[in-house]
Amino acid sequence: MATASELGAVRSLWRYPVKSMMGEELNAADVTERGLRGDRAYALIDAADGKVASAKNPRKWPNLFDFRATFTDPAQAGASRPPIRVTLPDGATVSSDQSDCDQILSRALGRDAILQAVGADASARVASAEEYWPDMEGLDFRDAVTDFQLPEGTFFDCAVVHLLTTATLDRLRELYPRGRFEVRRFRPNIVIQPAAAASGFVENAWVGQTLTIGETVRLTVRAPCARCVMTTLPQGDLPRDPNILRTAAQHNHVHVGVYAAVVQGGVIRRGDAVSQAS
Repeated sequence: MATASELGAVRSLWRYPVKSMMGEELNAADVTERGLRGDRAYALIDAADGKVASAKNPRKWPNLFDFRATFTDPAQAGASRPPIRVTLPDGATVSSDQSDCDQILSRALGRDAILQAVGADASARVASAEEYWPDMEGLDFRDAVTDFQLPEGTFFDCAVVHLLTTATLDRLRELYPRGRFEVRRFRPNIVIQPAAAASGFVENAWVGQTLTIGETVRLTVRAPCARCVMTTLPQGDLPRDPNILRTAAQHNHVHVGVYAAVVQGGVIRRGDAVSQAS
C-alpha cells in the first residue's frame, strides 16, 4: 500500500536528440544537471537568420515532426557531441557525422539549415527561436509570431525536464473525448502513473515540491508547463487538432505537465517509484 509520500511510478521515459524532431523512448536514462543525457543535444539553425528551428513556428518549419532523431550509440558521460542518425520523411537516413549532413537535411526541409550540437559556438549560448500563437482565446497573443530566448547554453525552451502524468491525459480525454491526447503530442521526458487515488491535473499540486525518482534522482518542480501550437500539429497518424490546445486553455490555463530542475542526478528506469522528498 502506498504511503502518504508516494506519488506514483515512472510509466515511460523520452528524450529528443534534436530539438523539435521526434525522439526516442527509453527503458532507462542517466539524469544530469541538464536533464536526461542527450536530450536536445542538437538543434537545427536557420542559415538565413541564425535562429533555432522550432515546431513552435510551423509556418516557417512545417514538417519538423516528420523527422526522427536517435543516437547511433548510447549517449555516454564525457561524450559532449555523440553522433545521431536522423530519419527523413521519405525514410532515408543521414548521420550527423556525414560531411553532407546539412545539405541533405536542408533539401528535406526546403530551407537552408545547419545541424549544430549544443555548446558548439557562441550562437548556442545566446540562442533564440520563434513561436506562432494561433488565434485562440486564452493565449497571451493571437495570430502572431514572437521571438523568445532559450536558456543560456541549451536548446531547451524553458527547463531541462518536463514531467507529465497519465492522470492529466485522462482528464483531458474526459473533457474532449474526440481528441487524441497521446504522450507524443506533449513531448515530456518523464511520464508518471500517479497513485491509484489521484485524478485530474495532479502535477499542478507538485509545483514547489522536490520529488525523488528511483534511488538517487531528485527534481524540484518549478512551474506548470504552458503549451503551444505544437500540441495541435499532425504527427504520423495523429491529425491536426486545434481543440487539443483549446481544451487545455479552457480547463487548465493552457498548462499540460510541469517543468522541473535537477537537484541530484543519477539513473532512472521505467517502473521506478516517484515520491515527495522528505
